[in-house]
Amino acid sequence: MLLAIFILQITNAKAQIKLTGSDKIMGVFWSPKKDAKIEIYKKEAFYYGKSIWVASPRKDSENPNEALQKRDILGIELLTNFKFNDGEYSGGRIYDPESGKTYDCKMSLIGNKLKVRGFIGISLFGRTEIFERVATK
Repeated sequence: MLLAIFILQITNAKAQIKLTGSDKIMGVFWSPKKDAKIEIYKKEAFYYGKSIWVASPRKDSENPNEALQKRDILGIELLTNFKFNDGEYSGGRIYDPESGKTYDCKMSLIGNKLKVRGFIGISLFGRTEIFERVATK
């Protein structure tokens, strides 16, 4: 009986935890075309994002590395090595499986929308996409 109460209290405590500060970015987001879901998570002091659902499962056929062209898009890290600084997530990279290219990237969270800017060199030369947080039930 005591064990059941203890487990219930831990479960309730976890459910009540709210993400604050830099960790607000953590969670699941729709891709701009809503054809994939990306989960953003933290490893040590850096943020990463991987595909956890795709509408049309396929291989990473555009990857310039031939050895990776047969891997599934589902489950690969698309966002890597982001550090939170002054309200922005920067210093990371984004992989675009449609083109097989990897770009420098920065992100900012505005409410439930994640503004993602991929670029080469300086952010002036790049493209911005909006990822929307998946609603929780």
